Amino acid sequence: MAKPKVASDWLAGCAGCHMSFLDMDERIIELTKLVDLRATPITDLKEPDIDGVDVGILEGGISNSHNEEVAIRMRERCKILVALGDCAVFGGVPAMRNFVGADEALKRAYIETESTDESGKIPDDPELAVLQHVRPVSDVVKVDVFLPGCAPHADAIFHVLAELAQGRMPEVNELTNKWH
Repeated sequence: MAKPKVASDWLAGCAGCHMSFLDMDERIIELTKLVDLRATPITDLKEPDIDGVDVGILEGGISNSHNEEVAIRMRERCKILVALGDCAVFGGVPAMRNFVGADEALKRAYIETESTDESGKIPDDPELAVLQHVRPVSDVVKVDVFLPGCAPHADAIFHVLAELAQGRMPEVNELTNKWH
């Protein structure tokens, strides 16, 4: 029987959840015996397979139109979608800009910071494509498994992926208390 395919990507976040994934250390080898690790920020493949994957994992919140596109593409190409970490589950630290608005946050980041020189300006780049509010992944697409934490513990990530690889829907409620 073919191993389930797993793909991941990150949106508006710090990449800490993928660093926690790497903290599985030698268990990554054990995990690759259970799953076919496909597109991730830590592999050469950068987009989930066109013909789909069994499990998609998204880290980070939705803060711009590109994040929306990535989330929609992952949802279209996976059977089970995991929101990994507080940013994906709740909006996390990037959602703090919701208190002041995108324009004020950009002004502070690019013009008003103590380290910005007098030529500082907000980039005029289509990649920025800022949305007014940072949102959790579930505001844009259906999420099947929520694994909160900043970042979730490597043991919790391993448990969720091992359960999914064996065809079981993981119980996550106890995980965050056990490993944090």
